[in-house]
Amino acid sequence: MNLKQLEHLLAVAEAGSFSRAAERLHLTQSALSRSIRLLEEDLGTRLLDRMGKRTELTPLGLTVASRARRILFESAELRRSTDLLTQGGQGTISIALGSGPGVLLLTPLLVHVAQQHPQLSIEVMRGSQEAHLGMLRTRRLDALVVDIRGIAPSADLRIEPVSQMRAGFICRSGHPLAALHRPPRFAEVAAYPLASTFLPADTARILIDRYGIGADPKTAVRLRCEEIGSLLETVRASDAVFLGIVAAAREGILSGELIELMLDPPLDSHAQFALVTLAGRTEAPAMGLLRAFVSDRLRD
Repeated sequence: MNLKQLEHLLAVAEAGSFSRAAERLHLTQSALSRSIRLLEEDLGTRLLDRMGKRTELTPLGLTVASRARRILFESAELRRSTDLLTQGGQGTISIALGSGPGVLLLTPLLVHVAQQHPQLSIEVMRGSQEAHLGMLRTRRLDALVVDIRGIAPSADLRIEPVSQMRAGFICRSGHPLAALHRPPRFAEVAAYPLASTFLPADTARILIDRYGIGADPKTAVRLRCEEIGSLLETVRASDAVFLGIVAAAREGILSGELIELMLDPPLDSHAQFALVTLAGRTEAPAMGLLRAFVSDRLRD
């Protein structure tokens, strides 16, 4: 029995057929069949059942496949650990940033690495949180910095809380609502285009509990995307009102371009940002640098 045979078994189990698995592995079907047959002979039992056009793991095959995944994971980690120990502070880390961390961290992080750690290679990705979780689990990413309210707890994930950041309503300083001599009501805010990211379910519940069913983001939010920077630029150039983490508008508020609207009643909602890594995976030395930077920058 060898690691290649275990890889071949998992490939057939995941593909559901020898032909598809052989294509993915760039092997001939006969070579793949021979590899599986030798594994079965070595273990003294059948691991796969051919059921019409589909191939499935036998009950014992399920047990072998489960342990094979762990063996292959540990093998990959052994190679990774050896590589990392020879890199010191160099090497590469790949991370993904959610919408909030993206607007707060992306440019400062790249500048920090360029100035303070020029020997380090860093790859930063943006996009779907679901896709990023898949890339983390297949070890194509080292870490995610995201709002964990959208992540289900899982034994294979290590979730390290970093900060809670307050949410609020932001508009341009010359906005009609800024001229009111009292806190605006949600209905008055919603009369203008409300701009936000794709909000998690618990934020929707808070909005509805606080302001009524008319505050359901599904109907109240008219401008929606994951790029907070673009949403804030839209707010600067129009009467749109941004709903999201207040810290994202920090520079605009300090410059006087943007202001925070304090509604009646006030919004009581926070994003919960965390660093998410794969449990049991050997970390690159540079992950310590990332942790320190994220903890310092990701705050109200």
